[in-house]
Amino acid sequence: MTKLSDLIISNPDVQSFQALEKLVEHAAEEGHMFLEFDIKPDFRDTPRKWEWALEAAFTRGTGYGG
Repeated sequence: MTKLSDLIISNPDVQSFQALEKLVEHAAEEGHMFLEFDIKPDFRDTPRKWEWALEAAFTRGTGYGG
């Protein structure tokens, strides 16, 4: 299981929610099976429904998103 906080901490170059979405998608492409939302991303562009956006990015990365 991958924690969102671990992704953010280990990638300090990620400075926007859009970049975080790409990082989450890439993590799924690399074979991570689960993503735990243990923190709320604190980026200026974080949308209100950020959990849905990151879940969609993760699903795209797994290949199940179409």
